[in-house]
Parts: sequence; C-alpha cells; structure tokens
Amino acid sequence: MILDINFLQKSCQWLHELDTKLFLQINTVLTSPILDAVYPWWREGNAWIPLYLFLIVFMLQNFKSKALGWILFALLTITLSDQISSHLIKPFFQRLRPCNEPLLANQIRLLLNGCSGGYSFTSSHATNHFAFALFVYKTLGFVIGKWKYALPVWAASIAYGQVYVGVHYPLDILVGSILGTGIGYITAIGFHSLLGKLELEQNGATKNALGAD
Repeated sequence: MILDINFLQKSCQWLHELDTKLFLQINTVLTSPILDAVYPWWREGNAWIPLYLFLIVFMLQNFKSKALGWILFALLTITLSDQISSHLIKPFFQRLRPCNEPLLANQIRLLLNGCSGGYSFTSSHATNHFAFALFVYKTLGFVIGKWKYALPVWAASIAYGQVYVGVHYPLDILVGSILGTGIGYITAIGFHSLLGKLELEQNGATKNALGAD
C-alpha cells in the first residue's frame, strides 16, 4: 500500500510538472500580438451572445412546436456543466489557478486585468462550451450540415484561450472538454428521448442555405 501511495504521489507530481511546462510554453512562448489582442475579448461572454441569439431566433422560426423545449434543454446543458465544474469538481480538487500560483508569479503573462480567486480544475469555460457545442451538434447537425464541424473548433478556441491568457492549465482544459462533451451528449439524448428529433416546419430553403449534407 505504501508503494502504491508513493507511486501515485510521484505520478501526480510528474503530471503537474508536465502540465506546468506545457502551460508556460503556450502562455509565454507560442504567442503573437494578434492573439494577445483577440483572446482577452474572445473568451468573454459578449463574444458569444450573437451566436446564442441567432440560435434562439433560428429555432423559433424553423421549429416552432419544439423550439421552447430545445431552448430549455440548452439552458439545462449549460446549467449542469457549470454546476458540476464550478460547484462539485473545483471545490473538491482546490487547484490554484496558474496566475495565483506563487511559484509561477514571475514567469507567466496574465493578459487580463486580474486573476479570479476561484479554483482552476476543471475549466468551466471548457466544460460549458464543449457541452453546448456537443448538444447543438447532436440536435441540429442535420440542419446546419458541415457547419456543425465548426462547433468543436469554436469551443476549443475559447478553451485554449484560457491557457493563453494565463488563468488555466492545459489539463484543466482537457478534462473540462471531456466532461462537457459527455454532458452535452447526455442532454442531447434526453432531448431526443422526450421530444424526438427535430424536423423543419418550413420549406427546405433554410436547410439548403446552411449547406446540410
């Protein structure tokens, strides 16, 4: 048992050191003035509001009978992902953010006005955006066609930005992304089970315009 505990401790220490090295590589080496200007804005809620408003209007116009149900499930997806990440996992692990880590104080670049006092693992940004992206992918993929492949890229770009600006480690992002994907998949299954698959209630013009397969 002692050997097992020692092995576990060494493994966790090795993983943390590797995670820190990768964080510093992204945060201090793989940088550019363009990303420095874009990422502090891109990770904020104001950058996502147009997409959310578009999806709400799109649902109301094309899926009138199930639009409200879809919106409620979308809200449920985000609520579940945020609550699980922020109120269950983060308090349990209590991992300091890199921008609050004393050993990294003189090494990192913090591109925000301040460092949140919350914990780091897992990233709620990554969890929430991957959950929402997967939910939309599964429920609206047949309508938006090839555009559905942009959803995980969109979520990944925001998640990556959390490392770039200095508030999360890569492992926070990786686990948050996996967690969010699982939550989005489950809520999409729940939506299909209760309300069935969506069917366009107008003509096929919207589907064709969006380039569906």
